[in-house]
Amino acid sequence: MTPPTDKTLDLTGLYCPEPIFRTRIQLDNMKPGQTLKITADDPAAEEDIQRLIKRLGHTILEIQTDHETIQITIRKT
Repeated sequence: MTPPTDKTLDLTGLYCPEPIFRTRIQLDNMKPGQTLKITADDPAAEEDIQRLIKRLGHTILEIQTDHETIQITIRKT
């Protein structure tokens, strides 16, 4: 079951480092406990965003992938 999200961020068509920059900006503007769902199609986005979230101390709630996109749901801590 997909967790509910407070914010969404469509990063489709953007490539490194833009998805990381935009994810960081969005998280900086959120309150602790809020969730963010990111959609991206950059092949490097999954690994890059996971590293960012781990470094910032937030929580990845869910990762969904298909052949074209990845969706990552994050809880800001």
